[in-house]
Amino acid sequence: MKHETIRTLGQLRASGYKSRSVKAELRENLIQKLKNKEDVFPGIFGYDETVIPELQRAILAGHHINLLGLRGQAKTRIARLLINLLDEYMPVVEGSELNDDPLQPLSVFAKNLIAEHGDNTPVAWVHRDERYTEKLATPDVTVADLIGDADPIKAATLKLPYSDERVIHFGLIPRAHRGIFVINELPDLQARIQVSLFNILQEGDIQIRGFKVRLPLDIQFVFTANPEDYTNRGSIVTPLKDRIDAQIITHYPKSIEIGKRITKQEARIKEDQKGMVTTNEITHDLVEQVAVEARGSEFVDAKSGVSARLTISAYEQVVAGAERRALINGEAKTYVRVGDFISAVPAITGKVELVYEGEQEGAGIVAEKLMGKAIRTLFLNYFPDPDKSKKLKNRVSPYKTVQEWFGSGNTLDLMHDASDADYHAALDKVPGLRDIVKELHPNEDANTTYFLMEFLLHGLSEHSLISRNRLTAGAQFKDLLSSMFTMPTFEEGDDEDEEEEKPRRRR
Repeated sequence: MKHETIRTLGQLRASGYKSRSVKAELRENLIQKLKNKEDVFPGIFGYDETVIPELQRAILAGHHINLLGLRGQAKTRIARLLINLLDEYMPVVEGSELNDDPLQPLSVFAKNLIAEHGDNTPVAWVHRDERYTEKLATPDVTVADLIGDADPIKAATLKLPYSDERVIHFGLIPRAHRGIFVINELPDLQARIQVSLFNILQEGDIQIRGFKVRLPLDIQFVFTANPEDYTNRGSIVTPLKDRIDAQIITHYPKSIEIGKRITKQEARIKEDQKGMVTTNEITHDLVEQVAVEARGSEFVDAKSGVSARLTISAYEQVVAGAERRALINGEAKTYVRVGDFISAVPAITGKVELVYEGEQEGAGIVAEKLMGKAIRTLFLNYFPDPDKSKKLKNRVSPYKTVQEWFGSGNTLDLMHDASDADYHAALDKVPGLRDIVKELHPNEDANTTYFLMEFLLHGLSEHSLISRNRLTAGAQFKDLLSSMFTMPTFEEGDDEDEEEEKPRRRR
């Protein structure tokens, strides 16, 4: 390869190499990828018609970019993928701090080296991975961190004034010359620090301790920001916002299918877990539906958002829960259960910001309610609507046999750590349960049938046909009214009671 044979400035000139700005480099490589129909941002789902076209237009226009969106919307992931639009290797003056272009040196060090050695000036090659710099904006970030500062020891040793560039200890931004520089959570950067970026974005010069140093830096800036930060912790100062050419608004997945693709890609499921635990699409749907319910919940702060990390963590916990159960029971393999989904509460409680009403309810209760709403919503995709069956007086409810069994005073305990044999035996105790599942889903295998039987019980409880009580290590299903009033059977006026129950249940 060229970079392996070219080691001096003379060889670089002879090769026909031409300098170009980092923005021109990004633009030309993007054009080539678009012509070749390549996937420019692999692993980014749900943005094909929104964020990605806007991002591509910004790159083609040579703009600095601000990715604005709530947490967990792949803003940093997108910024890191811009590396793929850089050339694989870039020539620099060997030993230079600022990635000096051998044909257009920037620093005094590089200029002096070229003046001394001419065409024999040594050239090094930098891989594109080293041309990406990322800084998380925190309140303790200083101008010295980003821009640089005069080094008094250097000044004293070299007997130079602070105005001489050679005494400067350069910060992150000058060292990112000819590369991509990302500032995450820009509003968290103090206003006085944001001000220091004005000239770099517009004029290209920097100031150190009042001394102006003319450095025409060549950098592609990418910023990320969360709209919540504008009110809670800070804001982007107006002049800086004005200098950022393109503000691209990100969003959450617009469908469960897109969310599932993201979760499956990002979830860190170990190989031994994959071999031990078998999952199904209903579990994936339930996990994604929790995020959907949370984003619309009155208990959750909508301005804060619900990160995609919630679904990723929840799915990992579901699999881990099934794995733990199999290990406890000495089983080599197991099939995921609805109980595994219910027990993934810890993955949710830390991922949602609650409003006052949510704080009053408690994070754990809110998480369980969100899971219950997810079950209620998806239940209708697999079974008849229980609410409609109540209103059809002349038609027998498909759930009548199950209801009557619980109405007779029977209860069913499903423990999270129950062995597969105990789990199957418990579900088989409920008459009519298997019949409903086999009639509606006759082609499912035995494990999925048991999963749907359990799912049916949870769905009936969410629609208030039976009651579900949370036990310390599982769930207990029983007759709804007997659990409330210790009444053995339904009366004619119960429909009215159920209607009064709905607002309380859906809160």
